[in-house]
Amino acid sequence: MTDTHQESLLSSRFQDQIGIRCVGKTAPDVPSIVDAILAEAFALGASDAHLTPSANGLLVSWRIDGVLHPVGSIPQPVSAPVVARLKVLSGLLTYRLDVPQEGRIPASLEMNRREVRISTFPTLHGERAALRFLEATRSRESLAQIGLPEAVFQSVKRAMEWTSGMVVITGPAGSGKTTTLYACLREIVNASEHARSVVTLEDPIESALEGVAQTALDPRAGLGLAELVKAVLRQDPDVIAVGEIRDRPTAESAFQATLTGHLVLTTTHAGDSVEVLTRLTDMRIAPYILRSGLRAILAQRLLRKLCCHCRVKVDQNSSPVGDFGTGLDQWFEAASGGCSACRHTGYDGRVMVAEWLEPGDNAVGRALASRRDARVLRRLVEKSGVQTLMQQALERARSGETSPLEIRRVFGSGRF
Repeated sequence: MTDTHQESLLSSRFQDQIGIRCVGKTAPDVPSIVDAILAEAFALGASDAHLTPSANGLLVSWRIDGVLHPVGSIPQPVSAPVVARLKVLSGLLTYRLDVPQEGRIPASLEMNRREVRISTFPTLHGERAALRFLEATRSRESLAQIGLPEAVFQSVKRAMEWTSGMVVITGPAGSGKTTTLYACLREIVNASEHARSVVTLEDPIESALEGVAQTALDPRAGLGLAELVKAVLRQDPDVIAVGEIRDRPTAESAFQATLTGHLVLTTTHAGDSVEVLTRLTDMRIAPYILRSGLRAILAQRLLRKLCCHCRVKVDQNSSPVGDFGTGLDQWFEAASGGCSACRHTGYDGRVMVAEWLEPGDNAVGRALASRRDARVLRRLVEKSGVQTLMQQALERARSGETSPLEIRRVFGSGRF
């Protein structure tokens, strides 16, 4: 990263405070340094901050629009006290340096600070801290505001009126699954005017939802998600949201809930809808249960939006990156060095692409019941008329919202 690019992601006050320009500061004010880290991250709209210890200091990075930006380092003598201060704010054990810990720094109206989730992890040179900034405004977004493509939005909205079956929201980490899940729950509560009983089982609870009974998984209680799903069925719910399906017992319990007349919303980590089908099959969920219980899959990704002030129009013949094999005659790319409007990154914000699949009583459902492999399922999904994630991404590139380079970054070169 160039010096100009790095400084575009930092204010001079922040640089001076943490010692990027004032390494020789003899009496560092650790609380002020921590406050500056949090304030700067909030000001830039970062979703995460990484504080990684090294032999020379604590490396600071922001994650903005899904991309990690190294921005500087905190001098080595101050590294451990800064992490210790974060642990004090989040109620973690400062004397335990050898085990991972998780906590929360509460929101502060006085300091204009949102809630922060913190995770510490022991490394060779000291404790690493990862901060997740819980976005209060996004957590209140409705289904119509999260950026779903219109056709997918209408399908999801219709699905929220279902009274049974499972809807799986999938994508890699950082693709907005929890935001979508919360928007779906908010849609159910508002559309029913609080007439449906909605319960969530989360690990952890990201944000409070009005009209929803939320429960956080507590490993100390000796109950996993599978046991909690069975227990919550006795609470007479209409809708159950399971934070994430990670294993076979949780999947079996969730599907059992769908077969007894409950709408179940959940998330899982997978690349697209076909990967969800194969993953559930690998969990040895019986084909007849999958076919009758799984109503729909929503796969989604977030792509960075090109800065409309400095994007550059190119064509295949003049592009230095060569032929992407996408059928694009021309497209836009980020300008080298960007501009002040995008903090010299070339991108400003993100746009969603989403894929909606209802297996149902069709070729996909029949192939699923007969345990066909992923290649067959993917061909059938494409033939069914579902607009895939890649097809939507290329449409975004044609319209100039994003670039082929960004699509390659998110999907990988093997998808072109």
